[in-house]
Amino acid sequence: MAIYRIAMGTPVEASRPDALRAALAEFISMLIFVFAGEGSGMAFNKLTDNGSSTPAGLVAAALAHGFGLFVAVAVGANISGGHVNPAVTFGAFLGGNITLMRGILYWIAQCLGSVVACLLLKFATGGLETSGFSLSSGVSVWNALVFEIVMTFGLVYTVYATAVDPKKGNLGTIAPIAIGFIVGANILAGGAFDGASMNPAVSFGPAVVSWSWANHWVYWLGPLIGAAIAAIVYDNIFIGQSPHEQLPTTDY
Repeated sequence: MAIYRIAMGTPVEASRPDALRAALAEFISMLIFVFAGEGSGMAFNKLTDNGSSTPAGLVAAALAHGFGLFVAVAVGANISGGHVNPAVTFGAFLGGNITLMRGILYWIAQCLGSVVACLLLKFATGGLETSGFSLSSGVSVWNALVFEIVMTFGLVYTVYATAVDPKKGNLGTIAPIAIGFIVGANILAGGAFDGASMNPAVSFGPAVVSWSWANHWVYWLGPLIGAAIAAIVYDNIFIGQSPHEQLPTTDY
């Protein structure tokens, strides 16, 4: 991995207008995403008498999160890069695409955006609880950790391939769609087991508002490990060590 590209940054960077604008964009994008995703689950519970854990509820969650993330990434892409996820920010840092100081600023903004979205949902629904992430019956913390690692690997690998890779070309225009699709697909795969977070901030907001912290560490450690593996693999094999330019599309 191209370790030499990792940059710490300076405290002054956190007060620069462009960094503050980027953090605000992350806050707003996260608020949009969590309000749509968490709100869809609350709405489904209300309409079906707590039926969000049914197959229909899983499909609804996948669609809401996939659509919501597509919009959240798209509206923030030109300002902050549209990370909308501390794990994505961590992966970008390991690849030298963001400094540590700006990454910390993003993390704060992302977590605050999630908390504010959950508070708004609780107020707007007349006090309904925001559902924190939890493990299904028969699923151990180690099972859930593997799920979160693998699912987040897929997410961050997709981010690198469609948004970070300098060879992406026109593929970059569909990055928000691809990112939304992989999250929706992963929710269908892992939602019945551990809720399929893939995003520490998405887990953090409901945990704060409902004050439910059972096994919360899984939803931080798993995504961060998965993001690190994806960043190291893609950056080292497909970016940092690339021996030649990509062939023109006319050649194949």
